[in-house]
Amino acid sequence: MSGPRATSLIEVSRSALNRNLHYVRRQVGPKVRITSVVKGNAYGHGVEQFVPLAEELGVRHFAVFEAREAWQVLACLRQTESRVMVMGMIADADIPWAIAHDVELYAFDLGRLEAIAAAAGSGGAQAKVHLELETGLNRTGLPPDQLESAVEIIRRSGERVVLEGLCTHLAGAESIANYLRIQHQIKRFHELHQRTVALGITPRWRHVACSAAALAYPETVLDMVRIGIVLYGYWPSQEIRIHTLGRTGGLTENPLRRVIRWSSRVMSLKHVPMGEFVGYGTTFLAARDSTVAVVPVGYAHGYARSLSNQGRVLVRGRRVGVIGMVNMNHVLVDVTSVPGATVGDEVVLIGSQGHSAIAVSSFSELSSQLNYELLTRLQRDIPRQIVD
Repeated sequence: MSGPRATSLIEVSRSALNRNLHYVRRQVGPKVRITSVVKGNAYGHGVEQFVPLAEELGVRHFAVFEAREAWQVLACLRQTESRVMVMGMIADADIPWAIAHDVELYAFDLGRLEAIAAAAGSGGAQAKVHLELETGLNRTGLPPDQLESAVEIIRRSGERVVLEGLCTHLAGAESIANYLRIQHQIKRFHELHQRTVALGITPRWRHVACSAAALAYPETVLDMVRIGIVLYGYWPSQEIRIHTLGRTGGLTENPLRRVIRWSSRVMSLKHVPMGEFVGYGTTFLAARDSTVAVVPVGYAHGYARSLSNQGRVLVRGRRVGVIGMVNMNHVLVDVTSVPGATVGDEVVLIGSQGHSAIAVSSFSELSSQLNYELLTRLQRDIPRQIVD
């Protein structure tokens, strides 16, 4: 027995992911390596479900933020040629483990690079390093004046350390407001790449582009691209959507498909007379005799409190509003206008039902939150299953 049923279910669509992968492939060309970014529990979709599915559809390279995420992804891999890359945090004590398991590591300062070189020397296995360069984001990244020292560390290590990649991270490619800053970064990256080669080391992969840059700045598509939000079926921003569709002739149909569908069920129905308050406090007053459905999903599951009195869900194919405060374990929705609404009816929080759809992007507009934030808040314990 797998245990009692959960209060909601997340479905991950194979056909949607396949469509998104094909779309990205058309944008970046046939020879560019597509790295699937699966940090944040695969953007809330579930690493255990998403990674094997992505492998099934041809992905062989995955990026995470931290070492523990890499450990989780390694456990999900099914193809021997698939690899994992840590873009952020790993403790020095865990570097030998990463090298032993062929996990690729970002090095963005000399201390990290020295620790990797030392671990590679003691363990015997080859360390694969992606040298992240500082080009203007001013977050993580090796300062240009330390490039020669970094190359010397790699050269001194002989074959124990290989420069797998040379990369940088762009400062907000999803917004046109950052255009000049992005252009400066692109120029600086190419200059630093040339310096690296001149110093005697050539990286296997050069990668600059995230989802937004791959679509808005084709010149950033080099040997490899790091694609996150687009693979899950969402535009990095409205600006990127408008720019991309405008450049391709203003497609009437969205080329992306949302991979995730999140649903629950009506737990209880309540009649509320006109003039009564609904839920905690006095944030919602019934302006008519109303039928209120209780849905057993709340902020503990990832449904943000900022959606109180603003969120929308689907019941029997109709879009209805969240009323009152979002609680830890449930929300209240007004189903007065839904004929025949009853206990057990499916409630769609993200995804489609009939001819209607609820998008994460619509939540973002209501709550001033990004697609990324809402998706990654989805509780890990919510069951996830693959559907066609």
